[in-house]
Amino acid sequence: MEERLAYIEGAEQPIAMHPKKFALWLFIVSVVMIFAAMTSAFIVRQGEGNWLDYDLPSILWVTSGIILLSSASMHWAYLSAKNDRISHLKIALTITTALGLVFLVGQWFSWVALVERDVYFVGNPAGSFMYVLTGLHAAHLISGVIFLIIVLISSFRYKIHSKRMNSMEMCATYWHFLGGLWIYLFMFLLLNH
Repeated sequence: MEERLAYIEGAEQPIAMHPKKFALWLFIVSVVMIFAAMTSAFIVRQGEGNWLDYDLPSILWVTSGIILLSSASMHWAYLSAKNDRISHLKIALTITTALGLVFLVGQWFSWVALVERDVYFVGNPAGSFMYVLTGLHAAHLISGVIFLIIVLISSFRYKIHSKRMNSMEMCATYWHFLGGLWIYLFMFLLLNH
C-alpha cells in the first residue's frame, strides 16, 4: 500500500491550459489550415494556365508596415498590462486598434487599385485568388479589431492588470498571429507574381 501511495504522490501534474486559450489555439490551427489550402490551390491553379499576371498594388507595402507597427504596439500593451501600467496599456491598445482599422482601409484601397488595373474578382483566376486571400484575411482582422475593442473597454474598467492577464494574452496571441499571417500572405503573393 505504501508503494502505491508513493507512486501517486510522485505523479506529474498534466499540462493545464485555460479552456478559452485552448479554443483560441484550435481556431488558429484551423485558420492556418485554411490559408495553407488556399495558397496550395493558388500554386496548383497557377500551373494550369489561363493566369493573367498583374502588378501588386504598392499600398500593400504600406499596409504590411502598418501591421508590423500594430504588432509592436500590441507588445507594448501586453508589457504594460503585465507591469500594471494601466495608462500605457490604454494608449497602446488604442494605437493598436487604430492601426488595425487603418490596415483595413489600406486593404480596401488595394482592391480599388486592382479594379483600376482591370483586375476583378471574376474573369482572372489570379485576381480571384487575390481578392479571396486578402478578403479572408480582412475578415479575420475585423474579428481581431473587435477583440481589441473588447479588451480596450476592459482596460478602461480596470479589468486587465498583472493578476488578470488571460484576455490580454489571448488578444495579443491572436493579433500577432494575424500580423504574421499577413506577412506570410504578402511574401507569398510577392514571390508568386
